[in-house]
Amino acid sequence: MPITFESILGTNTMVNVYLICLGVSLLCGVLSAFAAAFRSHATKSFLVCLILLPMIVTTVIMMVNGNVGTGVAVMGAFSLVRFRSVPGKARDIAAIFLTMTAGLACAAGYVVIAVLFTLLVGVVMVVLSFIPMGEQRTLDLTITVPETLHFHNAFADVFEKHTSSCRLVRTKTTNMGSLYKLSYQVRLKDRGNVQGFIDDLRVRNGNLEISLAEAEDNGEDL
Repeated sequence: MPITFESILGTNTMVNVYLICLGVSLLCGVLSAFAAAFRSHATKSFLVCLILLPMIVTTVIMMVNGNVGTGVAVMGAFSLVRFRSVPGKARDIAAIFLTMTAGLACAAGYVVIAVLFTLLVGVVMVVLSFIPMGEQRTLDLTITVPETLHFHNAFADVFEKHTSSCRLVRTKTTNMGSLYKLSYQVRLKDRGNVQGFIDDLRVRNGNLEISLAEAEDNGEDL
């Protein structure tokens, strides 16, 4: 095996090894953050987390190495962190696993493997961001209609013309019961013709209020 793919543990003084592992884990965190932020709406706090996480994992694993009691304590602490976190997007979860794996590799002394792994996975993430996969994003559509309108099939032909899918998710009354607010989840056939879609709806609902917005992010559950 080439020496570059061997562990550096035991080849230098402990302080030097630790600093090398910490520096490489920081580099892996930065690379992972850039890959996760590419063509994605990542928050600053999440990117900071990705940068720091490999350094934290590296330090924890190096301290736990060979100590069963400390390992059990760390496992319990990580379990508590898991239950205090909210579900994230699938891409975010993948980025977190990437940084944790890089941190584990650094803690084991395989710094070259950690960098190569981070680079390869980061490149794959960037390439996949250019490939259209999965379903089109859902839009939240809210239509206000008068109480005299039988809305069950009032917009059927408009939806068939402009949307690839449409689902009524909520109905509620407003304005002392004189109006209905209909909430739909829709996927448009042509996002460049949003105005035409809304104009066709306005003809049917008497030019009352219509709202069309990006659907709330539900975490892209796995």
